[in-house]
Amino acid sequence: MHMADALVAPAVAGAMYVCSTGACAQSIKNVRLENDPRKIPTMGVMGAFVFATQMINFTIPGTGSSGHLCGGMLLTAMLGPSAGFLTMIGVLFIQCLLFADGGLLALGCNVWNMAFYGCFVGGLLLWKPIMKNGFSRAKIAFASVLACVLTLQLGAFSVTLETLASGVTELPFGVFVLAMQPIHLAIGLVEGLITAAVLLFVYEARPELLWGNETAKESKLSFKATISTLVATAVVIGGGLSLVASSNPDGLEWSMEKVAGTSELEATGFFHNLSALIQEKTAFLPDYAFRGSESALGTSFSGVVGGAIVIALCIAACYAFRFFKKKA
Repeated sequence: MHMADALVAPAVAGAMYVCSTGACAQSIKNVRLENDPRKIPTMGVMGAFVFATQMINFTIPGTGSSGHLCGGMLLTAMLGPSAGFLTMIGVLFIQCLLFADGGLLALGCNVWNMAFYGCFVGGLLLWKPIMKNGFSRAKIAFASVLACVLTLQLGAFSVTLETLASGVTELPFGVFVLAMQPIHLAIGLVEGLITAAVLLFVYEARPELLWGNETAKESKLSFKATISTLVATAVVIGGGLSLVASSNPDGLEWSMEKVAGTSELEATGFFHNLSALIQEKTAFLPDYAFRGSESALGTSFSGVVGGAIVIALCIAACYAFRFFKKKA
């Protein structure tokens, strides 16, 4: 659901930057009040995990479309809404600047659509109330699917509102909504199942790593072993499984093709050109590949190196902003 710059007008992009920056500032304030240093490596590892899984587009049968994990709900269930939101910002920032995945002008929109709903709506309005009276495998699975479906629907609807406000005439609001919502319902269901599977593993291995699980049962794995397993899985996904990802257009691209006959619209104007110029300079692996090469090695390299960069960025941010280090 990464929006390209051509889908947003500068005024809309600026407004969404303001909204996303406000949520980011509040999240920084919230996380600095926490006292859980173990979340520092968890934040980095889960960021890399989401980065890797977003490289895997899964086919939506019978549609000719594909989808990928957004990851906001997964991060929130592990880290809490504020830390999850900041981790998602790190993932989207790296994807945008280093891999040209999503427009720089549209980054504020993408943060809002892909991170805000999953982290705050999914976390505070669904995950927390459902887990209020204790955790169980059934409740984790139910909350994962419900939250992913709802928040992806909200994100998809926000995309249509942003294109409407931007005056993108190629994508009439009513028709675009009717294309976007059903396909993202299917994608949300698959994301919910994937999220549930990961969280159920954590629940069995190290249940206290789940946000709000104050009465955790006995752990089967050590913290180090659990984190190492997630790192190894991220490497396998980003470095290997990414090679067999579906080549079908994702939900947004598919919807655009249905409505406008193309998944790429032309972007013009000073801010659009400036954004494109900056990304051209910063993206050393555009579209997760070596420049001028279609070698599969570029995809594997992107998956592993991108995940490592996300880990480094998240951990560096934790120390720079003194996250999870308030003295008890």
